[in-house]
Amino acid sequence: MNIMVGRLGLVLIVTMLLSSPALAQMRVGTVDLGKLFDNYWKTKQAQGVLKEREADMVKEIKNLIEDGRKAKEAYDKIMSEVNDPVVTSEERERRKKEAEDKLKYMKNQEETIAQYERQARATLGEQTRRMRENILTEIRAIIDAKAKSGGFTLIIDTAAESAARTPVFLYVTKDNDLTQDVLKELNAAAPAETSVPSPDK
Repeated sequence: MNIMVGRLGLVLIVTMLLSSPALAQMRVGTVDLGKLFDNYWKTKQAQGVLKEREADMVKEIKNLIEDGRKAKEAYDKIMSEVNDPVVTSEERERRKKEAEDKLKYMKNQEETIAQYERQARATLGEQTRRMRENILTEIRAIIDAKAKSGGFTLIIDTAAESAARTPVFLYVTKDNDLTQDVLKELNAAAPAETSVPSPDK
């Protein structure tokens, strides 16, 4: 609800500014923030790192599950031997105790897996959020510098969507679109081995 009100407020402000006498003194530019974010080399690099971390977490969870499976097999084997009439009563008691220990381990393993998965998801979510914020901060810094040097009063994000996931701006001229210039500057420092899109795409 707050997002919808905020975006509606933005549209109203832009509408008022564009219809005011100050329009003659205003210079409005546009950028496609989604395109900038998706095609920035640091975004692709960060996404690669996050995928590796997620793969490591999945691998660790699989290892924990496999340990639990082996413990279950050992437990089943011990339980099948507990009532073996050939073994002594002392051996039977020893096996019962071993089976209890295995059962306890299995329960602990289930809790460990659930806790690890919760923590892993929370950690990955926080890292993703921080990555996104850091990259958006860098992108905005370039946009701000371009706006100031170009004498722009207002920069509009043409990729913005309403709460209904429809475009906020249905028509925007490309005359003052800064997307390619900003993207070119963002990717200017990309390492040689990094694949970056051509600025004119």
